[in-house]
Formats: sequence, C-alpha cells, structure tokens
Amino acid sequence: MSAAAEPSESFEPAGSSAAPGPASLSGAPEPAEPFVHPALFYRDDEEYLRGTVPFLREGLAAGEPVAVSVPGERLALIRDALGDAADGVRMLDMREAGRNPGRIIPGVLRAFADAQPAGRRVRIIGEPIWAGRTDTEYPACVQHEALINAAFQGRTVSILCPYDESRLDERVLADAHATHPVVIPAGPGGERSSDAYAPDDVVARYNRPLPPPPDTALSFAFVADSLSQARHVATGEGARLGLTGVRLDDLALVTAELVTNSVVHGGGEGLLRVWPEDGYVVCEVRDKGRLADPLAGRRPAARDQRGGRGLLLVNLVSDLVRMHTGPDGTTVRCWFAR
Repeated sequence: MSAAAEPSESFEPAGSSAAPGPASLSGAPEPAEPFVHPALFYRDDEEYLRGTVPFLREGLAAGEPVAVSVPGERLALIRDALGDAADGVRMLDMREAGRNPGRIIPGVLRAFADAQPAGRRVRIIGEPIWAGRTDTEYPACVQHEALINAAFQGRTVSILCPYDESRLDERVLADAHATHPVVIPAGPGGERSSDAYAPDDVVARYNRPLPPPPDTALSFAFVADSLSQARHVATGEGARLGLTGVRLDDLALVTAELVTNSVVHGGGEGLLRVWPEDGYVVCEVRDKGRLADPLAGRRPAARDQRGGRGLLLVNLVSDLVRMHTGPDGTTVRCWFAR
C-alpha cells in the first residue's frame, strides 16, 4: 500500500522480498555540497538566540530568503530579538505547521524553498522536536530529520535544527547526531562534523512494527469492489467516535486514498481498522504491498502533475502519520483530533 505512484516514487508488487531501494542518505557531505544541515544544541534562551539570530541576520544581509518554523514560544523570542528585521522573515509556528512530521518537508521546508528564485541560497530554521512530543510522535519526527538529507541533497539550502539539551532526553540528542552531518554543541566552541552521522540507519531503525490496535477496533476487509463501502464504514465510525465537519471530511479523504492505493499497489485487498485513542480517532490500513521509497508522500506535487498525490494528501491533512513497511506488507496509521 501507498500513494498512487509519484514520478520519483518506487513501489514493489505485493509479496516482493526485495530490499527497499531509496537513494543513499549516508556519508558526510563533500565540502562543495551546497546543502547544509546542522543541529544546534542549546540549554537556555540566551544560547538559543546566540545560535539562531546571527544565522538569520547573515541570510538577510546576503539577500537570501529566510524562514523560521519553531514552536510558538520560541518564535516569539526570535521575533523580539530581530526587531524590525523580523518583517523580512517568514515565520510559522511548528506546533501547527508541523504537528504531523510527515507534513514538514512538503508543507513547510519545500513549500518555502521551492518558491524562491533558482540558485539563490535559502535559509530555514526548523525545530520539529521539542519537549512535549509524545512517544507515539517521536519515531515520525526522527525519520523526518533523517529524510531531510535526501530531500535537499544538492540544493543550495541551509536548514538549522535547534535541540533543547536541557529538556530532551539522551536518546533524542543521540539521534540528532545521527541525522545531522554537522553539530553545534551548546556552550563555547564552533560547529563540527558529526561522527555519528548515519541517516540511513535511523530510517531503518525506526521502521518498527506498530503496536497492535485494540481488540475493540472496528475492522473491515476490503477489495476493489468495496472501496466505497470502506470509506463509508470509516466515516460512520469516525462520526460515532466524535469527528465532525472538516475532520470527518479529512478522515473520508484519507481512507479513500489509502484503500484505493492498497488495491492498486498492495495486492488488490487490505484491512481497514478504526478506533479511539487519547482524544483522537485512529484510522489504519494494512495490505501486502511494500513501500520502497521513504520519501513517498513527502514531495510537493508539481503543478502540472496528474495523480500521484495520494500519500502526500494523507500527510497534509492528518494530525500524525506512522508507517511500517516490510516483507509481509505495509501499514499506514493516521490520527485525527476529535
């Protein structure tokens, strides 16, 4: 299962045992590599501003397009520190724009970078991981950070990612070293290459089987002739569990995209499940296909592109998307706030 094939996506037939084949994410960039992706570690507001504001001012002074997407309280700090210069910076609250980590590359980073003149360096600060991200969200967050390296390889873009060393646990900080080729330690001292940089390994390590749904989850097995029924089953259960209006429409859209792609790419059939969880309605579709491209659904669709938007739409409208793909098939699980 996956989205209808985007031009640069790769899908394997159901039952295939071939290993996934994404472009390599590993290997420290060569000195001439135009893409720059440092992790900035900080312990307090002073260190945060010392690491972020000069980065932004240098970009503005060079006439580069500049954007910031960080949690709202950090956004206010940066805006106040920049003063009048803040008018030249595109600012987004990452708690809203990036609540689903799968949305950040297409909906925040690429959306800004792709809108700029070709060849001009773009500077972005993105903080997708903060204290308060749940254990359910975190695997999607760290995979996002690893995949940035492939999504922007060869482009004249600098993306600075702050990490709160005083509030994030050691696992998160270690993963930051593995997903960023360059790190900027907290305190005195400059940037350095990360000895732990291994984004391929991170993507693979967090491609874990998802926890099983509760026994009480609604289940519906579907085939090509029952796609419409699957959508009605999901929305009926979503409405019963408290979804209304746009949120219910989003569930209908996601279900339609996922079950259709299961039939097309996942062996012609699949299993739909819906259940409540911690204030959300969760929709899961499982099939026998295998997703070979970890960037599937994370590329903006070209204006003239026909089709190929399925998994992208799923990422854009869901509050969280988690996936697992392996020899036995693919599971896509989506959360919708009630």
